[in-house]
Amino acid sequence: MNAVIFDMDGVLFDTERLAVKCWDEIGVKCSLGKVGFMVMETLGRTREESVKIFEKRFGSRFNNDIFQAEYKAWLDSYYAENPVPVKEGVKETLRFLKEEGFKTAVASSSSESSVMHHLENAKITEYFDKIICGDKVKKSKPEPDIYLEACRQLGESPEDCFAVEDSKSGLLSAKRAGCAVVYIPDLYIAESENEYDLKFSTLTEFLVHIKKGTE
Repeated sequence: MNAVIFDMDGVLFDTERLAVKCWDEIGVKCSLGKVGFMVMETLGRTREESVKIFEKRFGSRFNNDIFQAEYKAWLDSYYAENPVPVKEGVKETLRFLKEEGFKTAVASSSSESSVMHHLENAKITEYFDKIICGDKVKKSKPEPDIYLEACRQLGESPEDCFAVEDSKSGLLSAKRAGCAVVYIPDLYIAESENEYDLKFSTLTEFLVHIKKGTE
């Protein structure tokens, strides 16, 4: 294998659980009740697709402008006092991959502003050769576009790239692209082993696997 492509939320950062807490709080403020459960409904989706899912669920009760304003204010307040929560093994894995000459990329459905904020906050931007965001491809996960674009920019065939994912739509996207799919569970629990090629509890376990392959 020549490259590793990482999803961001739920793989590099423990931001999905943070979103649950946030959406519970602002959902109450927006008279929707606790809506943290909607994180499971929107995992791996772009903001635009997530809005459609919210509108289908809550109808006219959901005002996206107000919800997004509250969401931004909540996150701004949180990150003013707290760093982005980095997952176990992230920095060690990225350092090893660079040292061993692997190409690396981020393929996230999140917006470019969100992706760059998180990577820069965690001081890991330098470890990635390419960064592909949800607002830079026509069709987001579960379609394969973002992984195909990551492979294209890396100059590698999908079958020579690991794709590290945690969500149903992300796993499906990587599978459709033809990558070797590495599943590291976060909030979503895979329904079938057919959804992935390899499964590890943490990135640290994945790192051990990579190291064995380079010996």
